[in-house]
Order: sequence, then structure tokens, then C-alpha cells
Amino acid sequence: MEKWTPKHEAPEPLEGPVVSTIVGGTVLWFVLFLAQLPFYGWFADRGHTWWVWTPLAGAGLGLIGIWYVRGRDAALKRHAAARAEAEAQAEARTDTPADTQAEARTSGADRRPA
Repeated sequence: MEKWTPKHEAPEPLEGPVVSTIVGGTVLWFVLFLAQLPFYGWFADRGHTWWVWTPLAGAGLGLIGIWYVRGRDAALKRHAAARAEAEAQAEARTDTPADTQAEARTSGADRRPA
């Protein structure tokens, strides 16, 4: 099995306009379905009606994909907001009143005339 074990780290996943990409693909599948629909008789005569129904299945799966990636995108944004809030709270906790008073005393000592 060592022969098939990767020798390098996996690359980071690509992030981009995922929702718009899936919407575009879904629209493309539906347009392909509509473009082939007038030729249904031609496909039926040759036993290739699956060519008509495949784009419709792609559009249906694309709708599921849109629902999925919109939820994923919303979850990523919620996670980023929660992380930023937690970091802000942690930063606020490090600035305690005792620290700010000590800073005020030292900065006041530096301001005295010599």
C-alpha cells in the first residue's frame, strides 16, 4: 500500500464564487434541456430520449446543489463572524483595568518635566 500513499501534502481547497458557479451550471443544464425538447421526436425515433432527460436531471441536481452551497456559504460566514467575535472578546479581556492603570502611571512618569 505504500506505493499508493501520497508523498506530499494535499493542496488547500479552492474557494471562489461557488454559489454563482453552481447557479450558472444549473441554468446551463436547463437551457440544454429546453434546446433539445423540440427535437424529442427525432431522439425518440433513434432510441435516444435519454439525451433529452439527462439535462433535466442535471438541472434538478443543480437545484439541490444550489440549496447545498447556499447553506454551506451561510455556515462559513456564521463561523467567520463567531470567530471574529470570540477574538474581539479575547482581546478585550487582555486589556484589564489594572493593565491600563499601570500604563497610565508609567506614561505619566514619562511626562514629568526634568
